Amino acid sequence: MIKRNLLSILLLLFAVLQSGSAQTRDVARFVDPYIGTGDHGHVFLGAHVPFGAVQVGPNNYVKGWDWCSGYHYSDSIVTGFSQMHLSGTGIGDLGDILMMPYIGKLMTSPGTEKVPLSGWATLYTHKDEVVKPGYYSMNLRAYSIKAELTSTERVAFHKYTFPQSSAAHIGINLAMGIGWDKPVKTFIKKVDATTYTGYRYSTGWSKDQRLYFAIKLSRGADATVLFNSMKPQKGVELDGDSAIAVLNFKTAAKEIIMVKIGVSPVSESNALANITAEIPTWNFQQVADNAYAKCNKELGKVSVESKDIHQLRTFYTAMYHMFTAPVLFNDHNGDYRGTDKKEYKNPGFQNYTVFSLWDVYRAAQPLYTIIQPDRVPDMVQSLLAIYKQQGKLPIWPLMGSETDCMVGYPAIPVIADAYFKGFKGIDPELALEAMKTSSMRDDYGVNYIKAKGYIPADKEKESVSKALEYALSDWAIAQLAQKLGKQSDYEYYSKRAKAYTQYFDPKTGFMRPKLDNGSFREPLDPFKSIHEWGDFTEGNAWQYTWLVPQDVEGLISQFGGEKPFTNKLDSLFIVQGSLGAEASPDISGLIGQYAHGNEPSHHIAYLYAYVGQQWKTAEKIRYILENRYFDKPAGLSGNEDCGQMSAWYILSSLGFYQVNPAGACFVFGSPSFDKATITLPAGKKFIIDVHKTGTTNIYIQSVKLNNQTYSHSFITYKNIMEGGTLEFVMGDKPNKEFGVNEQDRPKSKVY
Repeated sequence: MIKRNLLSILLLLFAVLQSGSAQTRDVARFVDPYIGTGDHGHVFLGAHVPFGAVQVGPNNYVKGWDWCSGYHYSDSIVTGFSQMHLSGTGIGDLGDILMMPYIGKLMTSPGTEKVPLSGWATLYTHKDEVVKPGYYSMNLRAYSIKAELTSTERVAFHKYTFPQSSAAHIGINLAMGIGWDKPVKTFIKKVDATTYTGYRYSTGWSKDQRLYFAIKLSRGADATVLFNSMKPQKGVELDGDSAIAVLNFKTAAKEIIMVKIGVSPVSESNALANITAEIPTWNFQQVADNAYAKCNKELGKVSVESKDIHQLRTFYTAMYHMFTAPVLFNDHNGDYRGTDKKEYKNPGFQNYTVFSLWDVYRAAQPLYTIIQPDRVPDMVQSLLAIYKQQGKLPIWPLMGSETDCMVGYPAIPVIADAYFKGFKGIDPELALEAMKTSSMRDDYGVNYIKAKGYIPADKEKESVSKALEYALSDWAIAQLAQKLGKQSDYEYYSKRAKAYTQYFDPKTGFMRPKLDNGSFREPLDPFKSIHEWGDFTEGNAWQYTWLVPQDVEGLISQFGGEKPFTNKLDSLFIVQGSLGAEASPDISGLIGQYAHGNEPSHHIAYLYAYVGQQWKTAEKIRYILENRYFDKPAGLSGNEDCGQMSAWYILSSLGFYQVNPAGACFVFGSPSFDKATITLPAGKKFIIDVHKTGTTNIYIQSVKLNNQTYSHSFITYKNIMEGGTLEFVMGDKPNKEFGVNEQDRPKSKVY
């Protein structure tokens, strides 16, 4: 009896541990940071905490486009460890404050790609690396040095274990960056035996980046040598265009030297204060453990259950990628530097930067409204603050600069979506003012929208993509205006939101470029895509014809009804044709002409639900989930783009996706986990319970919401955030009656 009771207690304890809160479950163990570092994923590898300003990790020589993050899985030479990186972008930048421990002859740089290993760079293999959330280490083969990295939000923490040497060094190179980044003005000063401060102003994708730093060492250097443009300089401080410091040590066997690097957008003193506030001790392991725990806490906000370890690894790595951007752009005390380069003290919100808005407005930002609701108001206030500083909403804000990268005014659906979903702390009058001002400028073809109702292809590059993106955001402006009782604004922007109809050719069934004289450009090749100066942005007519997520019913009408719409949509996934030699490499992950590797395609498979054929959405979604995402370095079919590729996977694997980026409505796809639990504010949970899961059971047979029969092929944001249980019963044959009735289909409105 005692043994039986003991066994019962043990089984009960095991069950409790297994069903423990999402905050205590160790889901971070499923993360594989290598996923996306191969092929064209451009994912950052290194140590960071969720949304942290510091992302410290290894760099390679930048050999081309696939090294935008500074690191690529195919490489085998490390040039050092820089404190800031981008993740998944299509352009390289940052790479600030390159650090490298090494042994032997004094050197000032890692050498170059043309003359590799001519400096302090060394060979490595992946067997020399250890990577996990919040921690990275590498054994530097040429020097028998172990380098370990971890971080807090604003401080990088390095731990170097040296061999015995009379010529040990730590190089600090302010001259080198990643990709487009070039130093403009650099400064470093030895403050005392263990403290160095300085700044690095640079230009590149971020045209005017200003970074201040402070460095604290666990022991003083035996000597410090300063260089400018590789030329030695006298003194304890250096102001130049390419400042470098080399710290020289005599080390005992297995001697540990630790380095903290605090960063700030405001001042050197703030960078020092960030170190004091965030890493006051020299306990490296404690900081690494805390970083892991912070990652685990955020990852655990969605707890999924599956017998497939590969699926768990793919999912939680996608969650990990989503928390790499945007990043904090303020100091521990709240200070930050605005786009106008002025200092702002205690603004009342956490300031963020690195918003890849053209990408993330589609899925990442809507997903943050579910799993990061506490951060959403700060993100929106960050965007509105930039408006006040530069006179328009940001397009692609990067470290205090506007890059104007990509097309449209993509901050608008992000702000509108947050307001429509009821987030507090958003001034709707300011939001509408910012939207109207940003949509009434006279650049990037907006002047033609105002004057002609469309953008002539012979007057403006990427005219079709720009106009479609503007129409999408104009719809969001109209809805906000209506909610605020601004009838004239509502009518004006509702009309502009229909601009997509100017581009639709009912004869061919494609969106196509329209000339200044009102005719379509001839001839039409719907497969052709010309990078940079074409009519479409990273796409072709096949892909952009569907970019009307704000008015799917209107697009169906343009086709002449549901049947021709559906026939064309079916064709998209099977038709073959050449994109042409000038096509952007971003057009990847092709299924027919559907390009999952690039964002304009991401909503398309969900459009079947709007014509009552949700089962076709299920087919396409499950195929993409299982054939375009893998737990391997080449596990992404395109650039990660600051979380968008991963957000698509997370939402779609849970069973739904927000097609209209400002509509607060999530369309059902094909849930692939046995069970998922989303932790919500105020102790609520939203549970997705999937019955009869399996690789062949891809079709929804029936749905219940809170134990009540549910016939809609969508669910609203409000339904999710109220908490409860959504049950799916799956099967291997389509239930063609599910979601077929008009009242059960998603609609192009704000729910």
